[in-house]
Amino acid sequence: MGLKASSSLLCLAILLGVSSIVSSVNITRALEKYPEFSTMTELFAKTELTPIINKRQTLTVLALSNDAIGSISGRPEEELKNILMNHVVLDYYDELKLKALKDKSTLLTTLYQSTGLGQQQNGFLNCSKSNGKIYFGSAVKGAPQTAEYITTVFRNPYNLSVVQISMPIVAPGLGAPVQVPPPPPMSSPPAPSPKKAAAPGPAEEEVYADAPAGAAPETAPASAPSEDGSPAPAPENAGKKKMAAADEAEPPTSASNTGLSFGAVLVLGFVASFAGF
Repeated sequence: MGLKASSSLLCLAILLGVSSIVSSVNITRALEKYPEFSTMTELFAKTELTPIINKRQTLTVLALSNDAIGSISGRPEEELKNILMNHVVLDYYDELKLKALKDKSTLLTTLYQSTGLGQQQNGFLNCSKSNGKIYFGSAVKGAPQTAEYITTVFRNPYNLSVVQISMPIVAPGLGAPVQVPPPPPMSSPPAPSPKKAAAPGPAEEEVYADAPAGAAPETAPASAPSEDGSPAPAPENAGKKKMAAADEAEPPTSASNTGLSFGAVLVLGFVASFAGF
C-alpha cells in the first residue's frame, strides 16, 4: 500500500509540474514567431520586464509593432519601463472577450499599478467602444482614447493574450504624450483614358478604299476646256449662243433672187415652144 501511495503522489506531482509549465506565461516565446514585434520583445528584456511578466499566470499584453513603438523606443530607460508596464493588463482579454463587453467603458488594471507608484489612476486603462471599434487609453480624466484595437496576435486561453494596438499609451505623469499619426494620404484618381476616334462609316470606307495613302478624296470632275483654250460654256449658255448665231445669219442677197427668176422664165419658154409643135 505504501508503495502504491508513493507512486500515486509522484504521478500527481509530475502532472502538476507539467501543467504549470504548460500554463506558465512566456512573452518571449509567444512573440518569437512574429518579427513585426521584435522591438517590443527587445525593450521588455532591456528594461528587465521579461522575468516579471513571465511570473504572472494571467496577462494581456497590448503589443505594438516595430513601426508603432518607434515613437517611444528612444526615451530614458526608467520612463520607458513605466510606459511598457502600462501595456501589460493583469487580466485575460482576447477578441471574443473584448467584443462581448457590454459596458461602453471598462476599467483595466495594469502592471504599473501593481508597483504602488500609480497616481490619479495613471496605472489603469479604459477600454471603450465607439462606432463598432475598440479603443484603449489612460484612465486619467481627460486622457485621450486613441489606441485602436487591431487584432489578437496570440492567445493561450485564460493565461496569456497578445493584442495588437495602433499606437503607444502614455499616461499623464509618465512622459510626453504621443501624437496620433495622421491618416494615410488619399491616392489621386486615375487619369481618364483617351477617347478612341470613331470608325469611318460605310460611305467613307468606299471613298477611301482604293485611294493611295495620303491622297485626298476625289471631287466632281471639272468641265473639259474647249479646243481654243476657253472654258466650255454651261449647257444653258450654249443653247442661248446657238440661237443668237441663227438670228445673226445674213438674209439672201438680191443677186441670188434675180438668178432664180431668170431660170423660171427659161423653163416656161421651153414648155411653151414644146407645146406649139
